[in-house]
Amino acid sequence: MLKKFIDSYKLLIVIPMIITLLSVCLIAFNGVEEGIELKGGTIAILKMNGTMSSSDLEAHLKTALKIDDVDVVSNTGEDVTVEMGSEINHDAFNSAIKGKGTVVSFNAIGPLLSEEAMSQIYWAMLFAFIFMAIAVFITFREPVPSFTVILAALTDIIIAIGGMSLFNIPLSIASVGALLMLIGYSVDTNILLTTRILKRKEGTIIERVREAMKTGLTMSITAIAAMTMLLIATIFLIPEASTLTNIAAVLIIGLTADISSTWLMNLGILRWYTER
Repeated sequence: MLKKFIDSYKLLIVIPMIITLLSVCLIAFNGVEEGIELKGGTIAILKMNGTMSSSDLEAHLKTALKIDDVDVVSNTGEDVTVEMGSEINHDAFNSAIKGKGTVVSFNAIGPLLSEEAMSQIYWAMLFAFIFMAIAVFITFREPVPSFTVILAALTDIIIAIGGMSLFNIPLSIASVGALLMLIGYSVDTNILLTTRILKRKEGTIIERVREAMKTGLTMSITAIAAMTMLLIATIFLIPEASTLTNIAAVLIIGLTADISSTWLMNLGILRWYTER
């Protein structure tokens, strides 16, 4: 069964490529929502005097501040986090919330800071891929295996961002951290597969792939299960921890993508390469 699976390497390569292409189309046409720290705006944490629904608080702030972009991202009844798409004056916000609650934290992010944050994200992703490529090439010293490891990591990132676009997960400092973690996960599983196939000589290629799959899939499934538990916990038990919710969701999407990019695409390319 596994031999037939590996021998169908052309199909193995095509499936992840189609998923990646669909993700690119989704990103291009649907876009990716940006968090306040990247697009600019205001984040306020309030201690409410009494219970107030999220919709009522949003309507009140829109009227008082004369803005349309107000979103209550968490509301536990007492502690409330509000995001506004405009840079709001602190005194004006205090006046708007007077009598209903107290401002615990207030952070206004202007366009210059948001542009700087986006610039740092681009550089972080670029350097992550550059150093990863150098480390992988030093390890294998062959262009095709090195390329497959880098391609798999890039595929994971694209699919993860496509999932963020599909499920409206905002691109933020936290979610970018999750994307950088995905690069590490991807490199780990792909180097495991590539090392087992190309550097180890004992047993047949089918046996080496089987051992690599046992280890790699165990690692991936364990990580996905852990992130799923975190996602469930943050949604139902601590809904105000939206940052953890976003990180867990991005990692679940990316780790699931890594299973296809490693054990379909990378395995298919390496099977073709060893055959050549």
